[in-house]
Amino acid sequence: MTKNFFKKGITLVEVLIVCSVLGIILAVVIPQFAKTRELQVLKSATGDILSSLNKARSQTLASLNSSSYGVHFQSNKVIIFKGTVFSQSDINNETVAITSPATISSITLVGGGADIYFNRLSGVPSKTGSVIVSGPNFTKTITIDATGAASVN
Repeated sequence: MTKNFFKKGITLVEVLIVCSVLGIILAVVIPQFAKTRELQVLKSATGDILSSLNKARSQTLASLNSSSYGVHFQSNKVIIFKGTVFSQSDINNETVAITSPATISSITLVGGGADIYFNRLSGVPSKTGSVIVSGPNFTKTITIDATGAASVN
């Protein structure tokens, strides 16, 4: 009879090696997923802001309800409003929330303020300038030019 010195099974050393390798892989991969998610949220927020600007401009050019439309910027949302003056309590306001961790960190409009509206006949904006949307690691700049077109860097 021969003695079997090799027993079937997994040793403690093998388990520790597998756990160490998995730990290293997760330590590298998880931060990349977090940055990818943050970048996606930032892209979504800039898309929502661009969409709001384009909607206000197109509603103005279409003379919807014979009125101008504009956009009011806040750090965590944009509000599409009817008319040339923003009123927080207007029931016609349409709020578009910005998903965290993205925020509007800077509003730089010629003449100041946080509102922009569009001219009914031409679609020309009342103000030009830029809006910076940022997250912990990334930023995007939305520029509104003299024709009313909005673009992202």
